[in-house]
Amino acid sequence: MTKNQILPGKFDDHAFLDYNRSSDFTLYEIGNYSCPPLYSYGPVARTRDIFHFVLSGKGKVVINNREFDVEKNQGFLIPKGVPAYYIADRNDPWSYFWLHLGGTRLQEMWKRAGLSAENPVFISNQKKSPMPGLYEQLSQSRNREIFCTAKVYEMMDFIVNSSIYKQPLNDNKQVTYVRRVIHIIQIKYSEPLSVSNIADMCGLNRSYISRLFKDATGRSIHEYLNDYRMKKAIQLLKETDEPIQSIAFLVGFSDIFTFSKAFKKTHGLSPSEYRAK
Repeated sequence: MTKNQILPGKFDDHAFLDYNRSSDFTLYEIGNYSCPPLYSYGPVARTRDIFHFVLSGKGKVVINNREFDVEKNQGFLIPKGVPAYYIADRNDPWSYFWLHLGGTRLQEMWKRAGLSAENPVFISNQKKSPMPGLYEQLSQSRNREIFCTAKVYEMMDFIVNSSIYKQPLNDNKQVTYVRRVIHIIQIKYSEPLSVSNIADMCGLNRSYISRLFKDATGRSIHEYLNDYRMKKAIQLLKETDEPIQSIAFLVGFSDIFTFSKAFKKTHGLSPSEYRAK
């Protein structure tokens, strides 16, 4: 296999969305492409999880020096930070759509579907897949954030529940604790809140709950809290005329300086610059 990437033509469909109202799943980007023979991409590591679903044809994906065949009505996961390379078949090149995804429940869903860098190929136990239709609906209504997020939920439900590698649901204490942390943050983000406060509310040691949360979501509790506050701040900046100082208080910051500094670190702009833009 020669890893010389063939430059693609125009994508059949492509859009940057950055839909993040749901803390469960964030939809950053969508697209689909009918590949020419031997079209390849990579090796490359991405900052977000990417899921491809094959609409027709076939190809190969290489992750961690292991090669996997993927064909129509199957999919493959490229986890964030993991170098991957994929190539369309010479005689029957694939067409596929892809989703760039994030969110606090994403890792849990991949695990339940039995998908990972070691086992990246999604194979459904159902003969007919709703995935092409769901993507078409999503693409045609891409300006409707709530609608698109709902379609992501439907896709994840199908991936998890029809995967031949589906893992049994294991709502053990560790999972319960992680969900408890997320619930506390979503309810109390506007109040003074620290990791120690959250650990106390859960009745657990700070180091223990921090490790559980990091293992389950890939982010620290502090990172999730800050991201959630920034998400709410963006909604307020876009959808209200509240003064920036009021927004700082509404999302849990004690002063406008600390809020502005955190906002600029996350988004590269001050809150006033973001609102003006």
